[in-house]
Amino acid sequence: MYDIRHFSLKDMAQCSSALRSIGADAATMEEVAQRIVQYLYDHLLDGATGEKSLVLARVFKTHPYEELDESRRALALKMLGGVSAPPEMKCLTLLATVGVKAEWNSRRQSTGHQTIPLPSEQFVDRFPMIRQLIQQLGVEVNTLLLPDAAVLADMAQTTYNVFYVPNAVGNQYVPAQEEFVIPYGVRSVIGFGGVLPSGNLFAVIMFSRTDIPKEAADMFKTLALSVKLALLPFVGKAVFA
Repeated sequence: MYDIRHFSLKDMAQCSSALRSIGADAATMEEVAQRIVQYLYDHLLDGATGEKSLVLARVFKTHPYEELDESRRALALKMLGGVSAPPEMKCLTLLATVGVKAEWNSRRQSTGHQTIPLPSEQFVDRFPMIRQLIQQLGVEVNTLLLPDAAVLADMAQTTYNVFYVPNAVGNQYVPAQEEFVIPYGVRSVIGFGGVLPSGNLFAVIMFSRTDIPKEAADMFKTLALSVKLALLPFVGKAVFA
């Protein structure tokens, strides 16, 4: 167990080790991602109360439109207003989820985040949290949406930063204030991730009811590599269960 407010170098090392090996015997990337968020949800605590700190934890991954199933393609087209989508268009797709509400424990029950099309930088501007997540991780939006082979190689080797919102209440980058942030007591948000060799972004996003200081948030940067190593065996193979 780890006190999220005082997440230490020792905690980071132990957590990293657990995440690196968490994909053993998994059949799909989705299964690995679900194990990752479940581990974080179960092990990150508020040291003052001993209770679980996370309200919600999710894994997202960009995915080409042509590789989505029919239902998620339909959701993407609906968000685009019914216009046609190019096969290679990136879609930020929910891969795993766990949270305090029953429906937050199944990606199929998500009402607005199963997949979000990313046809252009201008379209991404409609989603301030997504844009801020991508930029705080250290990735240029246009580079992510339209990468070339040389850029892909560099992106896949880069060490990424964390997406960090110390005070979620009233923050423009954390949506659904009245429906989610305030009623569920969300205090801080942390996201970490990177780019896979396929050129697709992956990101873990955690919503905490504990105030997390910057020193603790910075420790989560290293976990991105462990998550990446757990997901790597499934790049180009089975993604969804």
